[in-house]
Amino acid sequence: MKAARVLHFGPPSVIENDDLPLPEPAAGQLLVRVKAAGVGPWDALVREGKSGIQETLPLILGSELSGIVDAVGAGVAGFRRGDEVYGATNEQFTGGYAEYALPLAKMMAQKPKTLNFIKPASAPVVSVTAWQMLFDYAHATAGQTVLIHGGAGNVGAYAVQMANQAGLRVIATAASADREYVRHLGAEKVVDYHTEKFEESVTGVDVVLDTVGGDTQQRLFRVLKPGGILVSVVSPVPEATQKRYGIQAAFFYVDVTTARLNTITELFDSGKLVTEVGTVLPLEEVRVAHEMLGGAPHKRGKIVLSIAA
Repeated sequence: MKAARVLHFGPPSVIENDDLPLPEPAAGQLLVRVKAAGVGPWDALVREGKSGIQETLPLILGSELSGIVDAVGAGVAGFRRGDEVYGATNEQFTGGYAEYALPLAKMMAQKPKTLNFIKPASAPVVSVTAWQMLFDYAHATAGQTVLIHGGAGNVGAYAVQMANQAGLRVIATAASADREYVRHLGAEKVVDYHTEKFEESVTGVDVVLDTVGGDTQQRLFRVLKPGGILVSVVSPVPEATQKRYGIQAAFFYVDVTTARLNTITELFDSGKLVTEVGTVLPLEEVRVAHEMLGGAPHKRGKIVLSIAA
């Protein structure tokens, strides 16, 4: 089978398209004939050896996928050969850029029936991240106000939709070119973070979702009401800072599970959630996809590899 892997850490040029033997599923795994694989910034961190997770070389890149179950490992329930599935590979975020993959069954689910294979491959990590930010960590409820920093990004776009569906008042930051797109997703107010200081026009917010991080995180504290919460997937907030501003904060790594994916599937199939796929490339152009992660031009939305296994 064809697989995109790295023999040593480094820039996109270290990625090799290799021929490897067809794998067999171990206990708890599925053998999936991969139809599409999502490309995310965490894949670049794995490639560079900067993911913070212990990785063993050589490794196949990629953590998000959709495809068809070819075989089921011992001890796996709820899946059978021929099922159309999607999800994440494993806790190491590896193994997805290949014609066949061995994801953990507990991180997979039945694919949304209303979507082709490309769209759900773009969704597992980012959609579950948005869900966890809002509901597992912020415990957001109807009537609250949420500021989503980076509302046009892959995580932010899902968060805007989910917050709107849950009855929250949604404020988002985005570039001017994305203003109407983010409004269409459900944001009541969109602040251009290039030309406006959001802390000057936004106050008394219950929840802030930070998908960008960096120097602006300090400014986000100022828009929260006392006791409000900032949830970040970029960097943690020191306890001393939380006390100084009288706020709460949470930082976490996404936990993709069958149950959470089933919730996402229901939202897709009911039309309450849409996904934005950007550039789609064949597996052979995986280096180009990673150059796009590093800043090369590409369409707005998730980069996806189409894999003709």
